[in-house]
Parts: sequence; C-alpha cells; structure tokens
Amino acid sequence: MTENSIDEMVKWVISVDRRLILMESMKRHNAVRASDIAHEASRSTQNISRALKELEDRGLIECLTPEKTTWKKYMLTDKGKKVLEKLEGKYL
Repeated sequence: MTENSIDEMVKWVISVDRRLILMESMKRHNAVRASDIAHEASRSTQNISRALKELEDRGLIECLTPEKTTWKKYMLTDKGKKVLEKLEGKYL
C-alpha cells in the first residue's frame, strides 16, 4: 500500500464522524462489537454497524466471527493499522 493510498484512506475515514469514532474505539480495544461501540459513543447500533460495513468493504477491518448473525467481533487489518497510525496524534 502506497503512502498516497494510505493518505486517501485517512481522508475517507475523517470525512464521516462515525468512521472516526470506530477507528478511535479500535485504537483502545483489540476486538470490538457494534453494540459496545454504540453504547460507548452514544450512537445507534445501526449507525455503528453501517460504519463497520464501510470499513470492512475498504479492507480496514475484518470480522472475526463471520458465521454469526449477531454479536460479531471485528479487528483492524494490517491496512487498517497503517491508517490508524496516520490518524493518531492528528485526529485521535
């Protein structure tokens, strides 16, 4: 992944606050569930689930429990960790 593509991902993440909220939560926790982040951020589970889907579609996170229909856990991918490193200090 090039430096430019990482910078583009950072811009994409910060363009919608729910994505930034999710990345901030990922910074504090190794694996997260939508309901936990929603409670922590005072957001709806649907709002956070949408952000999880967006980040997963971009390859920034992966589902650890894809066989489950509820209570899925997610963690950062290597690509997501690189984006998080860029976000730290400036946005988080």
